[in-house]
Amino acid sequence: MASLSKPGTPRFDVDVFQNEYLAQGSREVNAIVTVTATGGGTSGGRPLGAAAGTDAAVVLVIDCSGSMEHPNTKMRHAREATAAAIDTLRDGVAFAVVAGTHEAVDVFPGNGRLAVVGQYTRGHAKEALRRLKPSGGTAIGTWISKARQLFDSHPQASIRHAVLLTDGRNEHEKPADLQRALEAATGAFTADCRGVGTDWDVAELRKISSALLGTVDIVAEPSGLAEDFRAMMADTMDKQVADVALRVWTPANAQVKFVKQVAPAVEDLTARRAAAGPRAGDYPTGSWGDESRDYHVCVEVPAAAVGNEMLAARVSLVLPQPDGTAEVLGQGLVRAVWTDDLASSTRINSQVAHYTGQAELAESIRDGMEAHRAGDLDRATAKLGAAVRLAHAGGNEGTLKLLQKVVDVVDAREGTVRFRKNVSEADSMTLETRSTKTVRVKK
Repeated sequence: MASLSKPGTPRFDVDVFQNEYLAQGSREVNAIVTVTATGGGTSGGRPLGAAAGTDAAVVLVIDCSGSMEHPNTKMRHAREATAAAIDTLRDGVAFAVVAGTHEAVDVFPGNGRLAVVGQYTRGHAKEALRRLKPSGGTAIGTWISKARQLFDSHPQASIRHAVLLTDGRNEHEKPADLQRALEAATGAFTADCRGVGTDWDVAELRKISSALLGTVDIVAEPSGLAEDFRAMMADTMDKQVADVALRVWTPANAQVKFVKQVAPAVEDLTARRAAAGPRAGDYPTGSWGDESRDYHVCVEVPAAAVGNEMLAARVSLVLPQPDGTAEVLGQGLVRAVWTDDLASSTRINSQVAHYTGQAELAESIRDGMEAHRAGDLDRATAKLGAAVRLAHAGGNEGTLKLLQKVVDVVDAREGTVRFRKNVSEADSMTLETRSTKTVRVKK
């Protein structure tokens, strides 16, 4: 365990779990890196406490398209949920409310800037919510661009977080428009995405949440929105430090094969590497509160003879500074040792094995649901059977329960299943949306 945090800053402890022993000629090194953040006090040199004051900014983006009128309670619940989120914000936090249709309008405060949470602004924001009426289409890229513009108006905020609620697909702009908006917003703020009902696209919202380092989830019944919004805002208010990167350094002739977050959810960060000096790359992790996350780092090293050992990678948590340097918050080492002891070189570390299975579980569910939509019932059954087997073996009871709403489980250990008849769209979408959620290794 290594933590290099300065006094008064959040403490980041880094633990590395691996089997460092390789057989002669082997080149692939796998490690699970557990990062635990505790305490806190600064973000980029600014005192934060717990995301208090104007160091935190929140933009609430609410779908107000015509489809929000059906059923007629959907818009009411969306307004109530947004009001609940505003009540959860701490005094002094900067915020705005955006109504999203085929365009984006900042309905509060309405001047292209952010307001500061207080008794007066809470009341006026709720008045603005009561005036929202569903009409128009859906162009999510414009919503994201509006949120970015609002965050840009308040550069002193170090914690920048949006919530995006929609009930439909992005039908009133081209996919390229959404992609451009996402590219412009990446790194500018994080965002949690929520789909209400069952007429939205899971892959579309997952793409947005992934790009903006947030979460995606389904709220099948509009009546559940308020509780969900309160929980999201409480989590945001707990954030203490933003823009932390996972920096992976490798020696000469070694290279990173992949970096994945594997807990609390699977997220492949490999393609998001940014160069950080000779043989080093930074992978974004977003904002942190008191929490723990696990990352799977896979490195390919030069093959060596028995008895040789080397540092395969140095993994650090870093916080970029205004002068272009980076503060190292914590660090761990990944090693490689070549041996002719078969028992040592063939032993799979339990953490690596567990999270490899969890990643395979998410992939099996995704492939199974795609096959089902395409009408390939045999492939869908095989993939979801594999998912049941992996969920059972990995102790992922939450995902197993979701799978059991889609398939009848004959034998969980073997992964023998039958597709259920008359599966609800809500159950199918819930399984697909939450497929990437993982469980930690049992100690």
